[in-house]
Amino acid sequence: MGAALLIAALPWLLATPYWRGILVLCAMNVLLALSLNLVMGYTGQLNLGQSAFFGIGAYVSTILIKTYGWNFWPAAVVAILGAGFLGLALAAFAVRLRGHYLAIASLGFAVITYQVLVNWERVTEGVRGIYGVAPPVRGIVALFYLVAGIALVVYIVLDNLLRSPVGDTLRAIREDEISAAALGVHGAIWKAFAFGVGAAIAGLAGCFYPGFVGTLVPDAFSIVESFTMMAMVIVGGMGTMVGPVIGAIVLTFLPELLRGFGELRLMIYGVALTLVVLFLPGGIASCFRRAR
Repeated sequence: MGAALLIAALPWLLATPYWRGILVLCAMNVLLALSLNLVMGYTGQLNLGQSAFFGIGAYVSTILIKTYGWNFWPAAVVAILGAGFLGLALAAFAVRLRGHYLAIASLGFAVITYQVLVNWERVTEGVRGIYGVAPPVRGIVALFYLVAGIALVVYIVLDNLLRSPVGDTLRAIREDEISAAALGVHGAIWKAFAFGVGAAIAGLAGCFYPGFVGTLVPDAFSIVESFTMMAMVIVGGMGTMVGPVIGAIVLTFLPELLRGFGELRLMIYGVALTLVVLFLPGGIASCFRRAR
């Protein structure tokens, strides 16, 4: 209830169009951080290809709307299912890999996806981009309420899922996959489950991105975005539910708050992230656990 009231109040506390736009971006980043945390934080899989699923959701939904005249919601459902299916396809190979091998494989998947978006010009328009993408609702406040409301629902669903035996199973795989297998846990199936659900949530976030910015170009889904998502999860607190939310909020608003420092803002931003990683290895969320 408190989260819903805060979401309702935010557009009126930050009433300028600029800050309301940042709120929409923050809500999308929360979805992306939650999606990656399911794979990294709870299953222990180092996935650097999450930006690919973000882009797949954006492009599939936009192409269906702009080229084939679909309504937003059916197009979004197809985009989410498509991203989830490709997440399962990646998992078919990823479940055999661990550690840095998985990181390289998932990074390769992100690079391949980016190159497809750039070079398949007949469908994606390549670097020319797709323009005139309309949002699913009218007005920046309504868009924020829509994206933030969906992010809240996703958070509640994941929180309940991870409090169930499913969460215990994923954490067992993260801590010691061999011991989990000895207890009858089929690690490959559960890792594929995490990859698929995480990819679908990232695809869901991608459905809202083109309507928010009005255009769609491949550069928005480069591998840099994967590292940004990973930073949100790590800084906030990997393996917790509230941690990625905190990380997404901090890493969305901090660069904007530092704009007054000009060229120094990137150095201050980097120093702040370094200090968090050095002195709060459990992320910002660990401060709340210590205080409790």
